[in-house]
Amino acid sequence: MSAKLDLFNIISLLKNILKEDRKHPLHEPLFTGKEWDYVKDCLDTVWVSSAGKYVDEFNFKLEQYTGIKHAIAVVNGTAALHICLKLAGVQQGDEVLMPALTFVATANTVVYCGAIPHFIDIEVQSLGVDPAKLNDYLKEIAVVKNGLCYNKQTMRPIRAVIAMHTFGHPVDLEPLLEVCKKYKLELIEDAAEALGSYYKNRHVGSYGKLSAVSFNGNKIITTGGGGAILTNDTELAKLAKHLTTTAKVPHPWAFIHDQVGYNYRMPNINAALGCAQIEQIDHFIRNKRTLAEKYKKAFTNVQGVSFFKEPAYAQSNYWLNTLIIDEEYKAMRDLLLSETNKRGIGTRPSWVLMNKLDMYTNCPHMDLSVAENLGQRIINIPSSAYLGE
Repeated sequence: MSAKLDLFNIISLLKNILKEDRKHPLHEPLFTGKEWDYVKDCLDTVWVSSAGKYVDEFNFKLEQYTGIKHAIAVVNGTAALHICLKLAGVQQGDEVLMPALTFVATANTVVYCGAIPHFIDIEVQSLGVDPAKLNDYLKEIAVVKNGLCYNKQTMRPIRAVIAMHTFGHPVDLEPLLEVCKKYKLELIEDAAEALGSYYKNRHVGSYGKLSAVSFNGNKIITTGGGGAILTNDTELAKLAKHLTTTAKVPHPWAFIHDQVGYNYRMPNINAALGCAQIEQIDHFIRNKRTLAEKYKKAFTNVQGVSFFKEPAYAQSNYWLNTLIIDEEYKAMRDLLLSETNKRGIGTRPSWVLMNKLDMYTNCPHMDLSVAENLGQRIINIPSSAYLGE
């Protein structure tokens, strides 16, 4: 017989932090800056589509904030990651290593390139890729020939590793970079959830060859829908800009395209919203870290559940605050999800592991015991910035 959580106590602790007697979604945007002014300017000047001053301004603000040389705003984080993989050389028949615990877009973008997701395990301290376990796995299944890594079992090239910063918590990037160097793999950072997170005092997204961030409505800042490609490589940045604007060759009036491109441009009106949002990001993150401290204090010494804290090497944006149910109580997780949502407290489990989804069940994978275990024990709890006021 499984142990039982004190659901009443957990719900009471959550309510004490949430305070207001209303529904609390998992993460909602906060519009307290110049959003109306900038969006109205787009409407007044009729610059609402894929050209206009706010797109360039938003890119510049992203570059300034992250310290990464180049930002290219696009329609969403999935499009951003797709282009990152294309520019990293991922092609038909390649394998791409990626965590089994991630949002489905990470795997989908690999397939968009004609490549095959290869699922790897995570570690407890970050909920992201485990570099040591990956290194041991590659010793068994990989060989480097002529500067390229191959899977000895399938004889397919293994082109890249995607490091997804789960819930905003940075992966341990330095040892992962060593693994990538050893096995001639490109590192791509899926930083969709991690704008404002730092690994050893450097903004995430600056370690991989390219990285992707997201500005969906539930992210740390929002453009309604949107994303960006980040890179320190000037030539790759130029190509990213070109590919995301339908590969159109500059010309005063003619429509000439020199390769297959993508209509992934961020509209000016979305970028206007983004400009106002990023002006407030420091405030948002202060609030979110304050909220995380409240949760951490509240759930200290609570039987059967613990608050997930940022790794020691990192400063997280705490995009989604997370509770981990103790092993002996994991059978009660779904009941806790049900009872909290009944009471207007927005909670959710982590994603279904990618190798469990119908379209990915035949993809290669390593031992996924940590991901499988934690995937049954994670609960995300309300994380909106206003809750830290």
